Amino acid sequence: MEKRGHLEEGTARRTGPIILLGPPGAGKGTQAKRIVEEYGVPQISTGDLLRSHVKNATALGRLASEFMGRGDLVPDELLYDIVAERLRAPDCERGFVLDGFPRTAAQAGWLDAFLQHEFFENSRSPKCLPFVIRIDVDYNELWLRLTGRRTCPLCGRIYNIHLQPPRVDELCDIDGSQLVTRNDDRDEVIRERLLAYEQQTRPVAEYYEEKGRLVSVDGSLPVDQVARQIFQAIETHAGDRC
Repeated sequence: MEKRGHLEEGTARRTGPIILLGPPGAGKGTQAKRIVEEYGVPQISTGDLLRSHVKNATALGRLASEFMGRGDLVPDELLYDIVAERLRAPDCERGFVLDGFPRTAAQAGWLDAFLQHEFFENSRSPKCLPFVIRIDVDYNELWLRLTGRRTCPLCGRIYNIHLQPPRVDELCDIDGSQLVTRNDDRDEVIRERLLAYEQQTRPVAEYYEEKGRLVSVDGSLPVDQVARQIFQAIETHAGDRC
């Protein structure tokens, strides 16, 4: 596939804010990295931001750690402060890929308001609202992807016993270690994750669909073909928003 990424900032194409939606196992992480490589914009993970603030004991991190230490969710108001601080960084001016945010319609509304009333007014960049790409994958395909995942505890290589099995059953091709199943890939956990996604994400998708900023791509195709769909959607719709 032809690469257009890693362009100089003066010539790189503006993407604006991009949000990837999709169930666990849909390949959001893989496709986010493809967008980053193609357009040279940052990937912003709320999970990584939270961990960084906690590790560095920032004022926001200390507040977040109090909730996380009790096993509570970090309140939206605190999460908004953390996200807003990151989006003000200069590397976000041409665009960015949001990972793990927004997870609710309320968070989506906050993001629109932030970009419209604060970010745009204090940035040299033109107004550009989020564009949302939903990666659709059939439930049965997701089940095979998630339940079949195995990891080598030594080298970290990931296999799938249904789709990309090792040469010897349950043993790593590289070092022969016994493959393991992560806790997140147990059947009961997968069911809970898929149910939570359906309950939480449907309102987010409906929010953006009503605003005409949602496009769906077929996530069951090979990785390169999914990436081409996503790039085409970005190129087609960037001008509508920026």
